Amino acid sequence: MREGIAFWIIQIPGWSLFVYLVVTQCTAALSYELGVRMGTQEPPERVTPVGVAFLWGFALADLVFYVPILGLGLFAHWTGSTWAAPALGAALGITIYWPIVVLATVARARRAPGWSLPNERQWWMICPLIAAWAFTALLVLMN
Repeated sequence: MREGIAFWIIQIPGWSLFVYLVVTQCTAALSYELGVRMGTQEPPERVTPVGVAFLWGFALADLVFYVPILGLGLFAHWTGSTWAAPALGAALGITIYWPIVVLATVARARRAPGWSLPNERQWWMICPLIAAWAFTALLVLMN
């Protein structure tokens, strides 16, 4: 299985996303202020305290559920385990879901008092890319 392109379509972007989430989201779940200092989270002055709560909530959910299941699913897929499809499928479903929620929130909050993303374009570039990879990986996994 490791020789096929389908295997690598899942593994390379998957592990890249895993590492990215560990650095950006898991760190922010433990210390949102550290995430702001690292430049991976938005400061309260730009997104309001409610925005911070929303972003921290995603970071916490990533830490306690999403990142572990993504890592386990990728590992199971790598090793050819029988439980790879359900674990990785669950993680890929979340990977499609959360960019949609984030972009809907960014769009809806755009004119809210106190909400000011300096580079909203980043969100609109990376979130669809992540969702598209997850959708493609889910299709590959199902075949």
